[in-house]
Amino acid sequence: MMDLVVVGPSEFTLGFELAGVRSVHNPPDDDALAVTMRNAMSDADVGIVVLHSDALARLPARMRLEVAESVTPTVLAIGGAEDNSLRESIRRAIGVDLWK
Repeated sequence: MMDLVVVGPSEFTLGFELAGVRSVHNPPDDDALAVTMRNAMSDADVGIVVLHSDALARLPARMRLEVAESVTPTVLAIGGAEDNSLRESIRRAIGVDLWK
């Protein structure tokens, strides 16, 4: 079974913690955020990374591209401003646009 990792501010991750997700990270600054994401992306046991959209915007450009193109783990950026990253991530992961 693949692990689920949640990354973002404590207000974002609290609900996941209450739902029983054990791997929750609240990086205090952009450097710690980049390290947390690099570790999650390179961990073979991680299948899904749920990332707050605002945290995604704070990642270095190269890492944002890596995250956007990642299939395993699948990175879902949610929360914050509305965007199509969740839709695009699902389409890449399963090959079907569920909104059509």
